[in-house]
Amino acid sequence: MIFRERPEGFSSRFDVVSCFLEYDGKILLLLRQDHKPQGNTWGVPAGKVDEGESKEDSIRREIAEETGHQIESSITLFETEYVRYPEYDFTYHIFHHTVPTRPDIVIEPSEHKEYRWMTPHDALQLPLIQDEDACIKLFYEVT
Repeated sequence: MIFRERPEGFSSRFDVVSCFLEYDGKILLLLRQDHKPQGNTWGVPAGKVDEGESKEDSIRREIAEETGHQIESSITLFETEYVRYPEYDFTYHIFHHTVPTRPDIVIEPSEHKEYRWMTPHDALQLPLIQDEDACIKLFYEVT
């Protein structure tokens, strides 16, 4: 479950960053490999923040590792959310970045098996990673 305000008793085990990488009104979605947690679901570039790494450096690294795309310009933190799973809690930082030209995407085959550029509305029709639908609805104000 995802919360906009820190819930009582929340104890974050780690921080996660993600990014709505946008081009021409569409966002980049990656299909997770079957063997990954929540395999065969779609999500945006994301990953855990390494110890000593800033959140901005972390999302830049994750985007480069997962898509081959290097972000050189500023990247915007949209919101920080608090995620509670039955097994653990974590803090989730959602970034947004619009690219002026469609980048060449080279996915990391050990993590993802496909990518698509889709409108936020159309993305909600896919089998998404847990809580991705809530994040899309929050950022893009779609239902």
